[in-house]
Amino acid sequence: MEPFLTEFTVEWGDCDEAGIVFYPNYFYWLDCTFQRLLRARGLGQRQTRDRFGAVTPLLDVALRFRAPVRYDEVLRIEARIAEWQERRFRIGYTLTSGERLIAEGHELRAWAVQTDDGLKGAPIAEEFRRLLE
Repeated sequence: MEPFLTEFTVEWGDCDEAGIVFYPNYFYWLDCTFQRLLRARGLGQRQTRDRFGAVTPLLDVALRFRAPVRYDEVLRIEARIAEWQERRFRIGYTLTSGERLIAEGHELRAWAVQTDDGLKGAPIAEEFRRLLE
């Protein structure tokens, strides 16, 4: 899969008292990047639920921070599906600003279908997988 690229401009409210991005915002931006990736493939969360009867809940997320980002800087996020498992998939992320490496990390997401008893893990639909590859 070619990497999916998106950008966010750091706003004043994204920063802490030290004038750098408050770390929880990075996790929000990772989720936004994944949602943008889905939309770019015609699969927002509503469309994924309607088309496949499934959602993609987050199981694990991690980032290793390398450098800070400040107000008005542009954060570029590169996402790619790093691993497919039967019922899960891992998205790898690289965050940069200009030439600086800001952070590297991942999200691990499950494939869960809606049943009468609630959500239940299931094998990932092949069509979904093809659309993301």
